[in-house]
Amino acid sequence: MKRIAVYPGSFDPVTYGHVDIVRRATALFDHVIIAVTTNQGKPSTFPIDERLTMLRQALRGLPRVTVEAFEGLLVHYLQARKARIVIRGLRAISDFEYEFQMALMNRHMAPQVETVFLMPDERYTYLSSSLVKEIARLGGVVAAFVPRSVSPYLTRLKNP
Repeated sequence: MKRIAVYPGSFDPVTYGHVDIVRRATALFDHVIIAVTTNQGKPSTFPIDERLTMLRQALRGLPRVTVEAFEGLLVHYLQARKARIVIRGLRAISDFEYEFQMALMNRHMAPQVETVFLMPDERYTYLSSSLVKEIARLGGVVAAFVPRSVSPYLTRLKNP
């Protein structure tokens, strides 16, 4: 049976931390689906079509990776894709409480679903899309934090 894992998130924008998690997941699973969604808790900076484009460009060349948009409950999406595994990245202890709660809720709704937590390379443990956007808005250089193809999108955020 093919082991399909889903890495959900808003990826607003994709960072090297996200790319690192995808690389780690592809070493463990037969196919990894990057499932891009809108975070209902905060407005997106980039429209979903731009986030999909950024991810496809950043992950080009990685084998067995698909980038898709989705709406609704993650467990419904997993069922539609015949996947049982959710990938989540943990950067710090502060991420764990929320991710643990989400994993348990997904398990409650779909007992066959397992969540696998992966830690990025220590170079990316401080990195978040929110921090990258803030640096870009204030005119900072973001090249060390995002794939080259993402930088032009962030340049548009610069405050005058």
